[in-house]
Amino acid sequence: MGFFYVAGHGLAPDTVPRLDAEARAFFALADAEKAEIAMSKAGAAWRGWFPLGGELTSGAPDQKEGVYFGDELGADDPRVRAEWLMHGANLWPAEPPGLRAAVETYVAETSRAAAAIMQGVSLALGLPADHFARAYLARPTVLFRIFRYPPGHPGGWGVGEHTDYGLLTLLAQDQWGGLQVRTDHGWIEAPPIEGTLVCNVGDMLERLTSGRFVSAPHRVLNRSGRERLSFPLFYDPDFDALMTPAVSPDGVGDRRRSRWDGTDPKAFGGRYGDYLDGKVGKVFPGLKADVEAD
Repeated sequence: MGFFYVAGHGLAPDTVPRLDAEARAFFALADAEKAEIAMSKAGAAWRGWFPLGGELTSGAPDQKEGVYFGDELGADDPRVRAEWLMHGANLWPAEPPGLRAAVETYVAETSRAAAAIMQGVSLALGLPADHFARAYLARPTVLFRIFRYPPGHPGGWGVGEHTDYGLLTLLAQDQWGGLQVRTDHGWIEAPPIEGTLVCNVGDMLERLTSGRFVSAPHRVLNRSGRERLSFPLFYDPDFDALMTPAVSPDGVGDRRRSRWDGTDPKAFGGRYGDYLDGKVGKVFPGLKADVEAD
């Protein structure tokens, strides 16, 4: 189905609870305080806070607010000097003061888990364990987001149907759930399981494995009547890596389900950064226009 649960991931027992507490403290601030790290202030780095309804999925505003982080890159990093989209310095709020340490710990530990899973993907394809690391992950594009879904929207709508763009997404959920996955037999719940992370396959893993791994459409419906938080980390290819498949499509049945957008990730050729650029511009069209104008 393109989704699975990960146990034995190596995250310390207090990593997710500490992150959850710090994130809730941040979202409890007034919008004016959160706007001190608004995404518009980060430019091409694509970091910071956006308000409820500020992000689009499949052309419709999501019923969530969130904050974007990524690898902390200085102005002297060649990727920053080249003005690559989604590369740069994070915007850290003054309050709560513990959020930065909680985020950096989660990103470091979850990235190690993702790297280990990619070794397993390599082995599953009959390749050396380090194949993906050598071919596509010289400098992984690591992006992290914290999302808050408030209660009360009619139907519980949170995020519309979509797929993720890169290799793997590793997600910590709070206890309220709401994540759903589209299968051949309709939508199913992906409820929280204590001590695990949810992992899903992204578009470029489908491309690089010639359809052996499938990028699964998913959505969020927050019907618990409670505020919901989620913590997705996106472990994606090097921005400059060519998306040439690691294995031949010969003899592989096409397991791809029809997509709401009518596209086929396996048809993409070029750099991962080109694919990502074409996708994220539709999520924040106003921000993308401002970045391009600058």
